[in-house]
Amino acid sequence: MFDFLNYIPIIGGFLSTVVPFVIVLSIVVAIHEYGHYIVGKWCGIHPEVFSLGFGPVLVSRFDKHGTKWQVSAIPLGGYVRFLGDGDAASGPNSAPFDESMRHKTLNGAKLYKRVLTVIAGPVANFILSAVLFAGIAYSVGSLSKEPVVGSIIEIPNSQSELRLGDRILAVNGTQVETFTDIIKLAPTMDALKPAMYSIERNGEKKTIIGPFLTPALVGSVMPVSPASKAGLKEGDVLLAADGVELHSFAQLISVISNSDKGSIDLKIWRNNAEIAVVITPSFRDIQVAEDKFEKRMMIGVSSGLAFLAPINDIGIFDAIRSGVERTYFVISSSLTGISQIVTGKVGAENLQGPLGIAQMSGDTASTGLLSLITLIAFISSAIGFLNLLPIPVLDGGHLVLYAYEAIFRRPPSMKAIQIAMTTGMTLLLSLMAFATFNDLVRLF
Repeated sequence: MFDFLNYIPIIGGFLSTVVPFVIVLSIVVAIHEYGHYIVGKWCGIHPEVFSLGFGPVLVSRFDKHGTKWQVSAIPLGGYVRFLGDGDAASGPNSAPFDESMRHKTLNGAKLYKRVLTVIAGPVANFILSAVLFAGIAYSVGSLSKEPVVGSIIEIPNSQSELRLGDRILAVNGTQVETFTDIIKLAPTMDALKPAMYSIERNGEKKTIIGPFLTPALVGSVMPVSPASKAGLKEGDVLLAADGVELHSFAQLISVISNSDKGSIDLKIWRNNAEIAVVITPSFRDIQVAEDKFEKRMMIGVSSGLAFLAPINDIGIFDAIRSGVERTYFVISSSLTGISQIVTGKVGAENLQGPLGIAQMSGDTASTGLLSLITLIAFISSAIGFLNLLPIPVLDGGHLVLYAYEAIFRRPPSMKAIQIAMTTGMTLLLSLMAFATFNDLVRLF
């Protein structure tokens, strides 16, 4: 999508990473802060400033309600500052204040109004994710469960008589009723022997030679991975690795796992031409059981299938359900990931900071608009979840303070709040610094 930026001399690569990152972050932050803004306004809390970005103000205007809307120079976040806030994190203000206006401040409003205003930011992120995921599902559709050939990938030197529209009845003598049944048979197939497919074509049943289902085909490329650095793309066929001819994706995994040198020479088939690529695998934590992880050498690609089922349209209600389910999946995965890092099951080097997210945005944007929208949906869910963590200065930290007030019928002391805010900010900055260090290690 932003590939043209790579052709701008010197700064093209930088722009192709930064521009998508700024777009993704700006959308996610704007929605998050608008959640705080609109619910706070509904609750009678006056928003003084709505800022996209930090630092010097580039452009601003006041609306008829007295709220200043502004865009600032540093596009790494944003904030809503309500009347009476001491800072962008809505900390308490110790300066003298007109008591008659206290009910219009975040800290002076009724407790339930404060809770609603604070939690509205993460909820807005979740709603954005669900809407985007639903829109993607509605526009793209879903793969049919029927064992019918909807698309075929061209594999060099592959023996296949399969055609679009063929209904597969059996593979190597084993009957199938759904497309999933075909996928389950993949491990039983021999990549070096022709597979026999029983099919129905135009009302006639016949047996033909079909493709090996899981060749060394790139189904997807993980952003910020050795594969993305090397320029691998979805649909690439890997012909050879370090001189070893590849016939299956499992064979590719074996070659990478057993490699005893830093880099691997790949021969790729793309657009009817062979391309030579050098790739440097890296270790990554992989879940091998419910509660067990292993570090494995990987390049960051997933397997593709030699053919796929047709794509069916889905209704709006199914799309909405899909959007909600995928949002829930991202939230639960984020919770699981953090718990695994905290308990030491997964290495802390897996944390990504701003540089990692920027590179991920650039890698994803280069594959197309749909991929970029999907990334926005994922990051929106993740940002919403992270803001609910019970860390002072984050929304979750504010909710903890409100819970204290609800239980003890009084707010924490000003000194306790300031200590909590300082501690939270220190923790957050330390975590960001560590994640940024991880980003730099991955980059270089």
